[in-house]
Amino acid sequence: MPIFEYVCEECRNQFEKLVLRKGEAVCCPACGSGRSSLQFSVIASPAKTDSGASADSGCACTPASCGCH
Repeated sequence: MPIFEYVCEECRNQFEKLVLRKGEAVCCPACGSGRSSLQFSVIASPAKTDSGASADSGCACTPASCGCH
């Protein structure tokens, strides 16, 4: 099921919504505004070490893909 992340353009509230149909109205649960922007979602997963073990560095990216390492 597609769950999308939005930010309200009125009150800046960030929220998630299950959207079943394209063009379905999305209203902010905090203020009721119909003006919201779809946000880019990133799936987070633990980084792997060279041995294949999980390394909990607080960052889900690899050293080559970001500057947090």
